[in-house]
Amino acid sequence: MNKLGKTDLLVSPLGFGGIVVMDSQAQQASDVVRDAVEAGVNYFDVAPSYGNAQEVLGGAIEPFRKDIVLSCKTLARDADGAKKELDRSLKELKTDHFDLYQLHGLIEVEKDVKAAFSKSGAMKTVLEAKRAGLIRYIGFSTHSSEAALAAMNEYDFDTVMCPVNYTIHHKSGLDIEILKEAKKRQMGIIALKALARRKLATGESRGNYQKCWYEPIDEPEIAKLALSWTLSQGADVAVSPGEESLFRMALKFYKDCGKLSDQELDRLKSHLSNDEAIF
Repeated sequence: MNKLGKTDLLVSPLGFGGIVVMDSQAQQASDVVRDAVEAGVNYFDVAPSYGNAQEVLGGAIEPFRKDIVLSCKTLARDADGAKKELDRSLKELKTDHFDLYQLHGLIEVEKDVKAAFSKSGAMKTVLEAKRAGLIRYIGFSTHSSEAALAAMNEYDFDTVMCPVNYTIHHKSGLDIEILKEAKKRQMGIIALKALARRKLATGESRGNYQKCWYEPIDEPEIAKLALSWTLSQGADVAVSPGEESLFRMALKFYKDCGKLSDQELDRLKSHLSNDEAIF
């Protein structure tokens, strides 16, 4: 288990992405959640924008709620909208509080960050909910270093969720400034897209991975190297792709992930160096 930044939460290196159970039958969702918990996964992340994932996940995690770290998000930028999403999420996930609640998808400084921090913005609801005991810690997710740094200057967040991916790091460097500032502030780092390989071309089929809008890394050996790289960048937990098969693949090797040798790093580079970063 890893300590999630400056919080008192201990999280598994592999996190359960709620999209895994989106559109699943109740028994299937219960089975994969049970298998995840038995394999040591305790960080579960979901959002109201993930189809019916909250509703399906709520019943599946109910027997394990006291043993897991449950994280949710809001895409709303206004206080009223955030309250509606928070109330709905609490109800559907059958819980009386969230261990972590995040502003979801901060991309633009004015449209997202400034709006959320306005007088009637979403942070008003989030902070009230924290005072009421409905939220323990507060974070945000982002795909933009500019928005991330702006958000960090607005509030002393506990966590940041962002892409920490080998190809993204070396092609666009999206994560570099975000991780640097997050570590400086002792924020928990929640990695996204560790197992993303490349963008799909326009019109290209998603094949066996309908819940992934990108081509994932599905070779276990290379996936293990990619996850090891992500965790070695300082990520406390890496959230799985949305496909159950990919999550179950990672479940088999995540405990063995560690610092890469020069030979392993060269192997990862040789497999991914020609791919286009998804961000």
